[in-house]
Amino acid sequence: MEKVERPWAALWSLVIGFFMILIDTTIVSVANPAIMRGVGADINEVIWVTSAYLLSYVVPLLITGRLGDRLGPKNVYLAGLVVFTLASLWCGLSGSIASLITARVVQGIGAGLMTPQTMAVITRIFPPERRGAAMSVWGSTAGVAMLVGPILGGLLVDGFGWEWVFFINIPVGIVGFILAWRLVPKLKTHAHRFDWLGVVLSGLAMFLIVFGIQEGQTYSWGTITGPITVWGLIIAGIVIMALFVVWQAVNRAEPLVPLGLFRDRNFSLANLGITTVGFTVTSFGLPTIFYYQLVRGMTPTQSALMMIPMAVLSGGLAPIAGKLVDRGHAKIMNIAGMLLFVVALLLYSVLLTPDQPIWMLLIPGAVLGLANAGIWGPLATLATRNLPPQLAGAGSGIYNTTRQIGGVLGSAAIATIMESRLAAELPARPGGASASTSSLAAGPLPPFIQSGFTTAMAQSILLPAAVIALGFVVAFFFAKVRPAVWPAAAGRPEAGTESPSPVEADRP
Repeated sequence: MEKVERPWAALWSLVIGFFMILIDTTIVSVANPAIMRGVGADINEVIWVTSAYLLSYVVPLLITGRLGDRLGPKNVYLAGLVVFTLASLWCGLSGSIASLITARVVQGIGAGLMTPQTMAVITRIFPPERRGAAMSVWGSTAGVAMLVGPILGGLLVDGFGWEWVFFINIPVGIVGFILAWRLVPKLKTHAHRFDWLGVVLSGLAMFLIVFGIQEGQTYSWGTITGPITVWGLIIAGIVIMALFVVWQAVNRAEPLVPLGLFRDRNFSLANLGITTVGFTVTSFGLPTIFYYQLVRGMTPTQSALMMIPMAVLSGGLAPIAGKLVDRGHAKIMNIAGMLLFVVALLLYSVLLTPDQPIWMLLIPGAVLGLANAGIWGPLATLATRNLPPQLAGAGSGIYNTTRQIGGVLGSAAIATIMESRLAAELPARPGGASASTSSLAAGPLPPFIQSGFTTAMAQSILLPAAVIALGFVVAFFFAKVRPAVWPAAAGRPEAGTESPSPVEADRP
């Protein structure tokens, strides 16, 4: 841990940028119809406005995490913020779908540069006994941003036009840059050789896997072009990723991903846990949003507002959760948080009926808010507690990569299960064709198919419920994190109260 005079000021300045880039993963979905009209795009083209951002965001995370270790997390964060902000201006000024998609790729690269640095800075400027509170703020920011995105997007599109879902980033980016420049400290760098072969292997593997999963539904999990198939890309990506892991194991110089990190049981389990969370958070909202809009006739903004109890409780409980984590309760909090998440999704599945009183559907949202308090901060703390400073960027890159991979898997899987359940629950159309989400998304459903549609959405929610149940099981295997013992007249923990880092051997 590096001594910093105002660590909380540094944290809040980073939260601004982190919040902004996470919002951009969801805010554009609400603006898609307006973008189609504004630039004359079709549905397949406009889907790439989001897909291109997610793809260019996820692929470089392993690399940018390590880049922060070498060049300094502050420098890489500020560079990413400049790229992201300028790309946002480009997005808003785009007059064609090709220009917009290209700008979103650049925007995603900027976000990929920024994300690992936020977590790495927390790991390096907060001592382990105070890191729980900081990670809870960081984690609740991630949870709330996923909910605020659709709400803010609806308000901006309705009030100012689709361009403003991008223009809003410009003043936020400028303020975030000034604050980070002034308040985030320059931390020590670790000048070692960069693993260029690892960069190529990991980047190519991530691209093939993420592209295949993300676009599988678009190509019906079949042929993309010529001999290239969706499954061919995914399998090729897995093979290349296996080669990357082998290279990391045999590379004695400076591996991109120090495999010694995974000797820490909590780090390994936290990565598995956050994958289930990423999957679930990305996937469970789609069936509920379809239900709210197509069965209950809500506008996009109204449907997003149904998640306000979750957002309010997530943010409000973050300070309390942080204190509990710092007292050594991260494991039990994560067990409780995962269990509450399962309960909330089962409640959604049971309560989704065509004539359910709307206020009843606020209950599972509130339960999700309670669940979030035991998930984001505790998981991040368990993952980073034992990371040595020079590996903070690498660890953060891995953790954020697994979270995003979980999100990509969730997005692809929920689309597939929704199509499957709709085909089973709705009557076939003339000629034998069954209804699908794309064909039903034109407006409110006629009453005679609302029951079948609602049943299909309720059944679809059971998939993310099953995945987060896996996270619940994983939580029982964490090693308990002991709180540090503070001397009565000192501001530092007593010697011997922290367990040695399990990755000590990987220190340069």
